[in-house]
Amino acid sequence: MKLKTRLLITFLISVFIPLFLMVFAFWTICVYLIQNGIRAGIKVDPQIMNGFKALIDPDFLLYIIIMILVALIITALVSVLWLYSSIFNPIHELNKAMKNIAGGNLDYRIPEHNQKQKGEFGELFDNYEDMRLRLKESTEDKIQHEKKNKELISNISHDLKTPITSIKGYVEGIMDGVADSPEKMDKYIRTIYTKANDMDRLINELTLYAGIDANRIPYNFHRLNVADYFQDCLEEVGLDLESKNIKLDYMNVVSPETMVIADPEQMKRVINNIISNSIKYIDKEQGEIEIRILDEIDSIRIEIEDNGKGIAPRDLPKIFERFYRTDASRNSTKGGSGIGLSIVKKIVEDHGGYIWATSKEGEGTCMHIVLRKYQEVEHE
Repeated sequence: MKLKTRLLITFLISVFIPLFLMVFAFWTICVYLIQNGIRAGIKVDPQIMNGFKALIDPDFLLYIIIMILVALIITALVSVLWLYSSIFNPIHELNKAMKNIAGGNLDYRIPEHNQKQKGEFGELFDNYEDMRLRLKESTEDKIQHEKKNKELISNISHDLKTPITSIKGYVEGIMDGVADSPEKMDKYIRTIYTKANDMDRLINELTLYAGIDANRIPYNFHRLNVADYFQDCLEEVGLDLESKNIKLDYMNVVSPETMVIADPEQMKRVINNIISNSIKYIDKEQGEIEIRILDEIDSIRIEIEDNGKGIAPRDLPKIFERFYRTDASRNSTKGGSGIGLSIVKKIVEDHGGYIWATSKEGEGTCMHIVLRKYQEVEHE
């Protein structure tokens, strides 16, 4: 029942019940007089007049007034109690609920009998419950986000520690004269360079993750020739793969004129992140990575396939989630911050494309990326 309706009913009760009682009292007197033949201009029997005088006797009138006063007090008391139970009780419950919210108890629910209220209070309780659930969800998301941030810091700290330890060890070896031949010196310097690159990649991932979290990844889109662009990418990653004894195969079946709109640096990050991820999980003596550029009529599909250990079916749907690592143990030599593939997914989607993975355990994994071709608009 709405508050206005409650107030209207209270008003009617407070006004019309006392009025009804007063009218009823005077009506009773009038009926009594009429029944005994009292009329204007008619001689009244002395006995009836004495009876009328008795009716208007001060003591009798006082009695009538007291009775009416008692009736008004009872009516007002009933009205106040009804208002208290229908208005002040819900307000008290809502105040209690808000104090629980202020105290951080987001599990407190208004008692069920109050939740069935209708009208303004029903809407108010519904709004409170909606607010409570939203606050609880927001708080849980914040806690989860903080937990993941701590996990990210822990992961990156662990992954930075490994190359730093290696760099220190090789630098100390050079300082102590252990690298006493040109071959050893070259090996030490190359290792230091590789580990420094690993550190640089991790720091870049952390910086980019901060940009993703604030939705502020800087993009600089250009028209890119697909064949030329991927040929340049292959030249960069080819030497690194060769040094790791990983064979690289490349196949491009799109026409030489095919172009896409993309940010060359961010797309290079996508390719590098996927290949780096493949390298971590190649468990064969002869590693293989194949890159294929396929024609999809108005799109191109990039496939990057490895012969690594593959991904379990239960893990496959989750690999693009932030911080998800199929190898949860931090003692693993694989390392990784757990955000590489989430960064890849974000960049691809920001390019208007989409990405998914297929995998067979023990055989390898294939990443599929689809990007729309650039087409010139013909003007008539």
